[in-house]
Order: sequence, then C-alpha cells, then structure tokens
Amino acid sequence: MANVQYYDVIIEPVITEKSMNAMAEKKYTFLVHPEANKTMIKDAVERMFEGTKVASVNTMNNSGKEKRRGRTVGKTAKYKKAIVQLTANSKDIEIFAGL
Repeated sequence: MANVQYYDVIIEPVITEKSMNAMAEKKYTFLVHPEANKTMIKDAVERMFEGTKVASVNTMNNSGKEKRRGRTVGKTAKYKKAIVQLTANSKDIEIFAGL
C-alpha cells in the first residue's frame, strides 16, 4: 500500500441532496483515497476538523460505469466514498456550514 498521509485521505466532500439531508443526523459524505481504510478516514477527519469525534465510518467502492459514444466503449473512473457519522456532542464540520 502506498504511503498515504492523513491530508491525502479526504479528496473532496460530496454535495448532493441526499448527503445534505443526512447532515441533520451528523453524517458527512466524502470522496476518499482508494487505498484508505476506515481507521485512516476516522483519523483524517478528526485531525483536519478540530473538535470533531467520529462515531463510525461506512465505506463503499464504486466501480466505473461503461459508457458509449457511437461504437467507442469506455469506462468512467472508479472511486471510493465514505460516510462519516459524528458523535452527538461533536462539533459540526465548518465546510458545510454555509450550504
């Protein structure tokens, strides 16, 4: 496995209607490094966002979809997504505060 530091684990937040509704329950969705495991994701969230305590992490690997354009067939990029559940007494993540 590659040498992945905590600041390399979280790539970007996922901003969808479903993920925004889950924020009421303190669940935040991120695209993460494909080789990151749950403990690495938990450590990265707690170190990057001060005052947060992670209760649980759920991950999912999404393989690329096949797409066609005429006769040419290709695949979209695969990615890994993580849903992070914060504890009840944890601070909210400020990235999502203005949304």
